[in-house]
Amino acid sequence: MDKISNTPLVVDLDGTLTPTDTLVESVIRIIRQSPINLLWLPFWLIHGRAGFKEKIAARSSICVELLPYHEPLLDYLRKEKAKGRRIVLATAAHQSIARAVAGHIGLFDQVLATAKNHNLKGATKLQAIRENVGSSFIYAGDSRADIPIWKAAEAAILVNVSWNTEKAVRQHVPIEHQLQGSDSVFALWFQALRIHQWLKNLLMFVPLLTAFSFLDISKLTLMILAFLSFSLAASATYIGNDIWDLENDRAHPRKRYRPFASGRLSILKGLAASAFLLLAAFTLALMVSSGFALMLLLYLALTSIYSLVLKEYMLIDVLMLSLLYTLRILAGSVAINVSTSSWLLSFSVFIFLSLALVKRCAELVSLEQNGATATRGRDYRVTDLTVLRPLGVGAALSSVVVFELFINAPETQHLYKTPHLLWLAAIGLIYWLARLWVKTSRGEMHDDPVIYAAKDRGSRITVMCIVTVILATHFLTVSALL
Repeated sequence: MDKISNTPLVVDLDGTLTPTDTLVESVIRIIRQSPINLLWLPFWLIHGRAGFKEKIAARSSICVELLPYHEPLLDYLRKEKAKGRRIVLATAAHQSIARAVAGHIGLFDQVLATAKNHNLKGATKLQAIRENVGSSFIYAGDSRADIPIWKAAEAAILVNVSWNTEKAVRQHVPIEHQLQGSDSVFALWFQALRIHQWLKNLLMFVPLLTAFSFLDISKLTLMILAFLSFSLAASATYIGNDIWDLENDRAHPRKRYRPFASGRLSILKGLAASAFLLLAAFTLALMVSSGFALMLLLYLALTSIYSLVLKEYMLIDVLMLSLLYTLRILAGSVAINVSTSSWLLSFSVFIFLSLALVKRCAELVSLEQNGATATRGRDYRVTDLTVLRPLGVGAALSSVVVFELFINAPETQHLYKTPHLLWLAAIGLIYWLARLWVKTSRGEMHDDPVIYAAKDRGSRITVMCIVTVILATHFLTVSALL
């Protein structure tokens, strides 16, 4: 055991020291810098894996300070370093990435990595370890591909390996140390898909409610299919956006814990899941109608434009968010083939602009509380709160004004049996929106106001009262109420 405790430690990078794949992240980074690079990737692969990594590294530099790291492994390496043990980083990642990581961590005595025409993977990595470290070493890895290196080692350090891999390694070498994550895969995917965000798509049921057709089974069935279609598509875009925005999320105090930003879910698996969800979403959309499928396509196009470009521009991003919310209502109208009034569209634009500004202000308040001065990846500063707060409150009040004008509109008198009761709904609306803004100013608001409203008891009661009043206004006469 004493011999093993003094044996040099050779540590892998991707999947071991960091849970993410630095090559995949580098590819995403250069595509983000210029989408035209996507067309060049097949031609760069012609030069072999080492040449491909060289091309990618020349055009991309990962921010190693923001990379997620396996902290328990780092703690173990620090303790061993303090004992005087030699620690070597050996990875198939490009040498520019490996050296940057080594420089940031400050634990490694030597770095072995891919360079030019020399791809340090598999047998090539083992040869490099023997040449630079010797035949006596302990290897820390994470995948089944590392088994040949473990077989040649004195002992193994296992990091988040599968049960089969662990069994195979134990047959050949002793285990010096083992680290296993405790996260539930199901819980991680639930978080990545953001199932809770599907609440936003309940807006699609608004036309069904305002047309008072919720007892029509055929329309209700179509709406459920439409809801599932939009929800699956939304989850696909959330995954895509999280992968696209990795570095910005890692710099955020809360978003850095998202599954892809933290490296707890594989980027490649995320891309595959996103593609599958989109296929399922369009299959359901076509079951509703071709017109609804076009609405879904429009939603995805606008969401992509927002994620890739517009979200980085001040105010334009919140305007786009309000339009995306309103688009959900329009999609619901198309799904059940009912018209949407201009009153409803005007109201939705103002109220969702206010909610979008709540979202931005909540982020800025959080940054202010953490001592930051500006958002990363968005053109907002903490000092903008002095303008954004009154703008958001103004948009909220504008939505209330539109609702009040709707109460006195001629069509309202025909649609509702007791239209004057809608004033009670207007009062409830004022209270709810004011409550959201007070909570935002106090720093108690969730990143998403819709999710906050679903969890907040006061908001739930208020919204239920508003809906109850609207239904009563339509179905009950004054005499029935008396």
